[in-house]
Amino acid sequence: MGVDLGGIVPKENRKLTDFQSKIIAIDAYNALYQFISIIRQPDGTPLTDSNDRVTSHLTGLLYRTANLIEAGIKLVYVFDGKPSPLKMTTIEGRSNIRNKAAEEWKKALEEATLRKQGQRRCSPQD
Repeated sequence: MGVDLGGIVPKENRKLTDFQSKIIAIDAYNALYQFISIIRQPDGTPLTDSNDRVTSHLTGLLYRTANLIEAGIKLVYVFDGKPSPLKMTTIEGRSNIRNKAAEEWKKALEEATLRKQGQRRCSPQD
């Protein structure tokens, strides 16, 4: 959802060292969502443990936290509870995007499998 602070707070580039010894609050839900979305294996699937449970968010959280602590930044992860009813449209939109992406991924895997099988049947070695 977010708040546009552009007219109130001037935008300027900063380095991590600018925040050394500062306490920074991070929206935990957004950070976890970001990690699940972007941290993937080479085939595009999320990282998982030996029981096939997704761990992309844990990996991202660990590495980001370690990097920020190493830079001397003190972190507070904020879990702000249930989303506002005003955010339901955004949440539904994300859900639709996720479902569509899952369907497209499944279709791509099926097409790749069929293509691979077709290439085997038509290979010059036959």
